[in-house]
Amino acid sequence: MTTYKELLTNNQTITASGLASLANGSYFQLASVDNTTNQDFDAGVLFKLKTGASGVTSAGYAGVYAYASPDGGTTWTDVATGSAGSYSPPTPTNLILIGIVSATSNATTYIGGPFSVSKAFGYLPGKWGLVIFNNTGGAFDSTGGNFSVIYERLQGTSA
Repeated sequence: MTTYKELLTNNQTITASGLASLANGSYFQLASVDNTTNQDFDAGVLFKLKTGASGVTSAGYAGVYAYASPDGGTTWTDVATGSAGSYSPPTPTNLILIGIVSATSNATTYIGGPFSVSKAFGYLPGKWGLVIFNNTGGAFDSTGGNFSVIYERLQGTSA
């Protein structure tokens, strides 16, 4: 009988510098990840952000949403495109919330996660990505290097 176990691979990064100065109440779509070659089972996402110098409320947070394309990049969740840039979801949105990063003080770095991407869809699609929603009460910090997304790839192996 074959035994299977988890195989955690090296952390990968998603460029998140476009989140710099993201206004309160705004969304930003990060570039998609192509999983068609690796065929990972899951991705554990860790998100780092820095709040702006003013305006952050005691109830502030950043929402981390997942989007996907199960057909190789032709059709995406809602109006996602798979490319980094500003994003305006339809109302109501079909994006799936995978995590909340509490962000309640000005000029402070917060780290949230790890959040499972496959839990959003029941599996890890061939192409997937993240949308970040700023609901901190103020704009995010203006330095792109203060934002990062890393994810750990989960695969299976036989022992």
